[in-house]
Amino acid sequence: MAETEKDKPLVIIGAGGTGGHMFPAAAFADEMRSRGWAVGLMSDARGLRYAEQFPSDWKEEVRAASPRLRKPWTLPGSALKIWGGIGSATRTMKRLKPALVAGFGGYPAFPALTAASRTKTPILIHEQNAVLGRVNRRFAGKAAIVASGFGRLDHLPSKATHHPVGNPVRAEIAAKREIPYPSVDGELTIFITGGSQGARILGDILPLAIANHTPAPLRARLKVVQQVREEQLEQVRAIYDRVGINYELKPFFSDMPARLADAHMIVARSGAGTVSEIAAVGRPSILIPLKIAMDDHQSANAESLVAAGAADVVLEENMFPNLLGELIKVRLEDGADLKNRATRAREKGTVTAASDLADLAEQVAKQAS
Repeated sequence: MAETEKDKPLVIIGAGGTGGHMFPAAAFADEMRSRGWAVGLMSDARGLRYAEQFPSDWKEEVRAASPRLRKPWTLPGSALKIWGGIGSATRTMKRLKPALVAGFGGYPAFPALTAASRTKTPILIHEQNAVLGRVNRRFAGKAAIVASGFGRLDHLPSKATHHPVGNPVRAEIAAKREIPYPSVDGELTIFITGGSQGARILGDILPLAIANHTPAPLRARLKVVQQVREEQLEQVRAIYDRVGINYELKPFFSDMPARLADAHMIVARSGAGTVSEIAAVGRPSILIPLKIAMDDHQSANAESLVAAGAADVVLEENMFPNLLGELIKVRLEDGADLKNRATRAREKGTVTAASDLADLAEQVAKQAS
């Protein structure tokens, strides 16, 4: 049963699905609590798996589902879950009377946002990507403010009030913003990370690009730090060992902030969180949008860093080892350009998004009271 302190204003956060929704929601929650607010989190069982350390006063599991039109036999069961989640969220809101509901996307946010609409509770939306996701798109026209991680925001209703604030980043990332760009006079570190969905193709192509299509003098200076799927580790080790490259391979890096700060160049997917963290720390990058991402939102996410001259984009259909190797060579052999690209990336980054978003939340709550 959700409970909260009666003398504090309450914001209920609806978020879930992946860490891409939960991590910025957690940064916002932390900021709101520091301002004296009570925070509740509504998500489904999957979303709550990312929320073990979520800074909230309480968490409530609500039933949710993503309807699959290509599997019509699943629709009745999905509808029952969704309506069950809406019912429980509505009962909680009627009882606790939150000052605000903040939606961070993902289908588990749908019950909380629907309940907010039913109970006439003010809605604030934050969209991490440069394209509104399906749930946020559904409620953008009803929200008092639609905040976003990028200046570009596709599918935004014409009547919506839009405030680009950036994506809230973890305190550990913010702490790396003041670390200078590493010296380019000695070893050059390239950090390759593909995230949970997209690491396989990077494990297949990047080692071949570096081992076979960069010159020996550059390879001798390289340290490759790469996220590699467990089943690919042996294959990737063999490629790098063959040409004597210094490397560190892991299926998962728990110290991402330090890895980003130590890198001279980052090769990564262009998920909203990754792009925002690269910019916040200020590092040059090669971004490879996930081809299957809905509405091609990862290409849109990369646009701001590319336009600033801080990143290159390589589409999956153009991921040939010789082309990637040549691009890596050109970038890493020009130390002055690397430093300039790092500066441009940092100029596009922010570590104040959580605070700016909290300002908007308090503004919405005040106007509704």
